[in-house]
Amino acid sequence: MTTMDRDRRIKEDLYGLFASLGKALSSPARLRILDVLSQRERSVESVAEQAELSVANASAHLRVLHSAGLVRSHREGRYVIYELAGKDVFPFLRAFQSMARRSLAEVDRMVRTFYERPEELDPIEPEELLRRIREDDVTVVDVRPEEEYRAAHLPGAILVPPEEVEERIAELPPGREIVAYCRGPYCLYSGSAVERLKERGRRARRLSIGLPDWLARGLPVETSTAMAGP
Repeated sequence: MTTMDRDRRIKEDLYGLFASLGKALSSPARLRILDVLSQRERSVESVAEQAELSVANASAHLRVLHSAGLVRSHREGRYVIYELAGKDVFPFLRAFQSMARRSLAEVDRMVRTFYERPEELDPIEPEELLRRIREDDVTVVDVRPEEEYRAAHLPGAILVPPEEVEERIAELPPGREIVAYCRGPYCLYSGSAVERLKERGRRARRLSIGLPDWLARGLPVETSTAMAGP
């Protein structure tokens, strides 16, 4: 084998490894799983529930993601717990989604139609929200599931699970603007919460990013003393 042939083979092998990462991202289910794991580590069963998959399917997809180096696992008793493989995985996922929006007109159309509704065109940016939290002139509502709230939430945020928003509105302090946040830019929970709050005459906005994005910026969070189970 000549030096040129060897170099060509090495290059082909390298690009083959790059392609294996792309293959791991070629499934909508696996992208949902990465989004779920960006909130907190989870057991296979919990991943399956949140990603709306059977346990067998979730397990198979997690093995593909593990082989691609995107997730890692460890055991806690009888549970196998999965998490993102490193701090670089979440920024990579967001960059991948942003690239898809820039490149694919249909993605941009869907985002504008379903995630950027007219009543939400004034989202609050994280730096402004943090300032207002410190000045104590805003009520922050976390509308993610309880176990995600327990793992990490914005300072002073009140947990209002998505299925309880309607019945809990009266509990929120009157006269203050309410800011709702959820999992990320493609999560519908915060938009729905803002919609319901405005229908009830409350001043409300959504945070422009989700909890994982907040963490990625190094902004402060709190955790609950009682952590959620796997």
